[in-house]
Amino acid sequence: VKCKGMDKPTMVAGTYGVDTKLKLAFTMDKNDTVGIDCVAMCVNDIACAGGEPLFFLDYIACGKNEPEKIAQIVKGVADGCLQSECALIGGETAEMPGFYPVDEYDLAGFAVGVVDEKDLITGKDIKAGDTLIGIASSGVHSNGFSLVRSVFKITEEALNTYYDALGKTLGEALLAPTKIYVKTLKEIKNAGVKIKGCSHITGGGFYENVPRMLHDGVHAVIEKNSYEVPAIFKMLQNDGEIEEKMMYNTFNMGIGMVLAVDPADADKVLAAVAKAGETGYVIGRVEAGEKGVTVC
Repeated sequence: VKCKGMDKPTMVAGTYGVDTKLKLAFTMDKNDTVGIDCVAMCVNDIACAGGEPLFFLDYIACGKNEPEKIAQIVKGVADGCLQSECALIGGETAEMPGFYPVDEYDLAGFAVGVVDEKDLITGKDIKAGDTLIGIASSGVHSNGFSLVRSVFKITEEALNTYYDALGKTLGEALLAPTKIYVKTLKEIKNAGVKIKGCSHITGGGFYENVPRMLHDGVHAVIEKNSYEVPAIFKMLQNDGEIEEKMMYNTFNMGIGMVLAVDPADADKVLAAVAKAGETGYVIGRVEAGEKGVTVC
C-alpha cells in the first residue's frame, strides 16, 4: 500500500474532461489516445501537489454504445493508468440517444492519490533567487482546442495533411496525448530534491497557471528563448494571426510543467528529468515582487 511509512497520509484528487480535443478524435475516427489525455490531466494535478495517484475512474457518455469504439477509448484510459502506476478500478458508460449524436461521446474522469503531509508541494517556501525548470510537453496537450478549431479546418483531409515542419500530419500533431509527469516527479523526489512549487500548464497557459504556485511577494520571470517552442505552436500563431501574449495565455507553448527549486538543485533536477526519459530546461527564475509572472 502506498500509504506505508507515511506519518500523515493526505488524500489529493483531480478531475477532468478532455476538452473539445474530442472533436478531432471523432473526425479522424481515432479514439485510442484521448483516454490517456483524460488520465493525464487528473494525475498530473495530483503529482503537482506532491502526491502519487492511487486509483482512477472514467465516465463515458455517448449517443450510441458501439462496443469497439468504447473498447478503444478504455484502452487509452488503461494506457494512461499504466503510465502513472494508477489502478483503473471502474467506470460508467452512459448511452444517451437524442442527447449526443450517434457518432459522438464525452469523456471525463477523476483520480484519487495520496501524499505524506510533509511532502505536499505548496509553494510556501519559494523565494527570490529560486530557479524555474520547465519539463517539455508533447504538444498542445488537452487545452485550447476551441481556439485550435477556429484556426485549422477540422476536416479529415486537413487533419491528414502532412507537414515537413511538424514531421507528421496535422492531426497526429494535435492528437498527441498529454504527457504524464508522475514518474518524472517521482524520479526528482528520489534524487533527494525538494520541489518548492509545481505548476501544471493547462488552460490559461503560463499567465494563469504559474501564479497559482506563488505566494505574495514573489514573482516568476520566464524567458521565452530558453527553449525551442515546438512547431505546432508556431503554426497556430502564424495561421491564426494570434498575438504572442494570447498564445502564452492559452497554450503550454511546449512546457507542460514548471517547477520552482533551489538553484543548487537545478542540475540534479535536470538529470532526474532526463533519467525519466523527459526533457527539462532552465526557463527562468523567481524574483521579489508582486505575485505574478512575466514572460520575456
